[in-house]
Amino acid sequence: MKQGARSVAARVIQDVANGRALDSALDDRSSDVSDNERALVAEMAYGVCRWNLQLDAMLDQLLDKRLKSSKQLVEQLLKVGLYQLFHMRIPAHAAVDETVKASVQLKQKWATRLVNAILRRAQREQQELLQKLEADSVIASGLPEWLYGSLSEQYPEQVQEIGTALLQRPPMTLRINSRLTTVTDYAESLVRAGMTSRPVEHVPQALVLDQPVSVDKLPGFDKGLVSVQDAGAQLAALFLEPQPGDTVLDACAAPGGKSCHLLELQPECSLTAVDVEQKRLQLIHDNLQRLGLEADVLQLDMSEPGDQLSDAGFDRILLDVPCSATGVMRRHPDIRLLRRKSDIAPLIMLQANILRHAWSLLRSGGRLLYATCSLLPGENWQQVSAFIDDTPDAAMVQLSHPAGIECSHGIQILPGSSGMDGFYYALMEKHG
Repeated sequence: MKQGARSVAARVIQDVANGRALDSALDDRSSDVSDNERALVAEMAYGVCRWNLQLDAMLDQLLDKRLKSSKQLVEQLLKVGLYQLFHMRIPAHAAVDETVKASVQLKQKWATRLVNAILRRAQREQQELLQKLEADSVIASGLPEWLYGSLSEQYPEQVQEIGTALLQRPPMTLRINSRLTTVTDYAESLVRAGMTSRPVEHVPQALVLDQPVSVDKLPGFDKGLVSVQDAGAQLAALFLEPQPGDTVLDACAAPGGKSCHLLELQPECSLTAVDVEQKRLQLIHDNLQRLGLEADVLQLDMSEPGDQLSDAGFDRILLDVPCSATGVMRRHPDIRLLRRKSDIAPLIMLQANILRHAWSLLRSGGRLLYATCSLLPGENWQQVSAFIDDTPDAAMVQLSHPAGIECSHGIQILPGSSGMDGFYYALMEKHG
């Protein structure tokens, strides 16, 4: 039997609180709700994750005491209700009534009066609640407390701006396939299809749609004319800049967007794309096939690569390492719930290990681009600085971009700069 959107959204959010990725939780629960309500479930689940810190603080204000762990599903439902009241255009009476009904669908009939009372109080005290929350700089930023502290040390003048940027909905940015069309011609094809777009300065293949659409509505998507990729992610291929005849390794490649961009820019290079997860390799194959590109695709754990690539000697290596993903929380808001401060030190160790192994696969005179979608210096310039200090044959190659902040090693793109997600890049060259 199909359930209502609010009860399913509450279950999805509870799944995330228990450690599931949001997209995975939504997929698993998609059959629980009717087709015409799936978009509403996604909107509420994404929204609660995005505004989780604020909504959680509201519950602190509205509840005499927080509910026991066995009743957390009701707290998630309350957040669904609060999100509707404070961030959606659903009429308040409908938001309250439907959320109360959802408590019954969740087999929490005891909570109907509680849900009704809390949401109606929130409706009455809306301005007072918001004023209290806005007075707290951490809650106003929307950043988990541990992350706010880390970013305050590195970016004391910009931390609130970073938080605000990460609370925004991400733009839908396109990467135009320069092998098949031009940005100007594709922009005109969008206009003919009833869509408008704007270019991204200093990212030559990028267009940002003024209104997001499903990919099947993009002209020529199935023919490989265009892909969806954040402008910040498009910088990777531009910075690595493979030359004709180069052998290129994309060392942590799934889902393959950066691999495909490298081949679009330099079709005369030979590219090998590897990833640790077998099921994610299919995403690389799918992207290559749609775009009419070819690459060697291998399953390989770059933290323990063995000798599978030991004789390759690559001219260019793109190393987009696993990271905290703190720079892409507007796109993946479940990171706010899933990421912990205790995750960072193991990630830094893993990145250092992968970097050492990747460096051994680079030819003398070759270049390696280290990349993350993190905002944390330990994963970024401090990681690269330590590597340079410990590696005599490694030298920095200076990078610059108007949207970037130059660090002691590499550059940091902050979220929202030129509309981009948060990325870090450092380019290194291997000397003989």
